[in-house]
Amino acid sequence: MVDQYEKSAEFIDIMLGSHWSALSSPLAEALRGVSGPIVDVGAGGGHGTRVIAQAVPHADIVAVEPSFALRSVLLARVAENARLRDRVTVLPEGFLQATLPDRLGAVVVMNVIGHFPAADRARIWKMLDTRLVPGGRAVLNLQPPTESVAVPEFKGADVRIGRRRYEGWGKAEPAGPDRLLWHMTYRTCQGSDMVAELDVSYDWWVLDEKTLEAELDEHGLDLKQTGPAELGMYTIQSRAHR
Repeated sequence: MVDQYEKSAEFIDIMLGSHWSALSSPLAEALRGVSGPIVDVGAGGGHGTRVIAQAVPHADIVAVEPSFALRSVLLARVAENARLRDRVTVLPEGFLQATLPDRLGAVVVMNVIGHFPAADRARIWKMLDTRLVPGGRAVLNLQPPTESVAVPEFKGADVRIGRRRYEGWGKAEPAGPDRLLWHMTYRTCQGSDMVAELDVSYDWWVLDEKTLEAELDEHGLDLKQTGPAELGMYTIQSRAHR
């Protein structure tokens, strides 16, 4: 498996902080009443893992993160917190390759569904239908754009740490009817000088609400919007277990 974040991992975690400020409370609310175990798909450096652990304080958590670089941040974050260290198991495989519990209380798929093409999504929906316990659910978000269109360059992050400032820029171009090619640029600045620049690219499969609902319906799953509409968050539950 190619590690898409091998070069950019040092920027990813610090630049996601503000994004998670908006997602934390709605995710915690979406998980209200669930039981464990809970799978955190593409856990990254663990921002969402901490939210899950606080929202469902007695559940075991399986944090799946195939990127070696991001997983290093995740393991360090879990290890330094005794409450996480006793409850969070970190797996290095991809979600569909990982050995997971037979029954799942919840599956959290935040900021990562675009890494899965349609065939892989179908495998995920089948897993949810067969493994979610009664009352269990998945929580995911759809990030814009939800169709294959060009995205002009924009600044997505600007973080100051010490005497340095870190900028994240992004733009995208269509690479197929349901796929984008994202081009990301990370700049390190000190004072008025740019001291380093990194360019990376990765594929992203777009997905809109209508398509998602149709895919889920084939597997007996229901979709429901949750949280503020601008966050594009949804819960997924088995129709048979509601």
